[in-house]
Amino acid sequence: MTVLAGGVGGSKFVRGVREECARRWPGADGSAEASSAEITVVVNTGDDIWLSGVRLMPDFDSLLYALAGVNDTERGWGRAGETERVAAELREWGVGWPWFTLGDLDLGTHLARTSWLRDGLTPSQIGERLQRRWPLGARLIPATDTEVDTWVRVADPEAPGGEREMHFQEWWTRHRAALPALAFTQRNLDSARPAPGVVEAIADADVVLVAPSNPVVSIGTILAIPGIREALAATSAPVVGVSPIIGGKVVRGMADACLPVIGVETSAEGVGRHYGARAAGGLLDAWLVDETDASALAPLADAGLVAAAAPLWMRDLDTSAALAGAALDLAASVA
Repeated sequence: MTVLAGGVGGSKFVRGVREECARRWPGADGSAEASSAEITVVVNTGDDIWLSGVRLMPDFDSLLYALAGVNDTERGWGRAGETERVAAELREWGVGWPWFTLGDLDLGTHLARTSWLRDGLTPSQIGERLQRRWPLGARLIPATDTEVDTWVRVADPEAPGGEREMHFQEWWTRHRAALPALAFTQRNLDSARPAPGVVEAIADADVVLVAPSNPVVSIGTILAIPGIREALAATSAPVVGVSPIIGGKVVRGMADACLPVIGVETSAEGVGRHYGARAAGGLLDAWLVDETDASALAPLADAGLVAAAAPLWMRDLDTSAALAGAALDLAASVA
């Protein structure tokens, strides 16, 4: 199966998918990493950035750390047992962003990546190297090897003309999306192509799952890469999405600050309609919403989407696995 994912929510969902697959299709030792299911994750790269001379790929690393079991579950990002001595020293030198802290262990990953980039490796080749360190039970592929960093045009009364542009990470991390966004732009999209293996993973899948990640800057970035939406339209696998909105509120992050920019209501129904039914030129064959949004099932059906309701809150590994199981069952019903 193939999952489109980004962010911390995507990491939780993919861990749930891996766990549910281990329970349904156990491997020789019964562990999640040894499941006989093959899981490929196409990872958002729009959040990536050059900072302090090193290349950061936050969504890829979040998935890497989460599947390896070395992530910081309390903060929700970075490595467990982190220290921040290097970040403190960089601040003393006035290097980087003082409000964007890189942990020492995390920085090791970024330095390794940057070294390999300078040696001529592509991000997808580097991703393969990084995954050799831990048994993940899944294969991670960056959506593209092209740098498609997301930039945000914001309203700023103090800027000339009343607006300015900044990297998505500055808007998201420093300003916490408080500056009203006017538009999101992924750079270099015209020259971008899916990374090796992405189109094949979609075409050859038995199931394609769209994680409950930000529809605009995570899933939206993946879909904007020329060739990926076409591969989804052509695959014989059922394409099932999971709503990132529960009861009109975002599950995590600030998608509610992003959706209005593209004219989408912050609701399970609104995001489902935004993705659209594949039969009508959209993305999905089926859409999974939370039980609190069951009233959206009939309108979604009228829009051509097979929809179902299930508990979507991912409070721990068991609830994440149960959510993945509900998505797989929904996929089986429309296959």
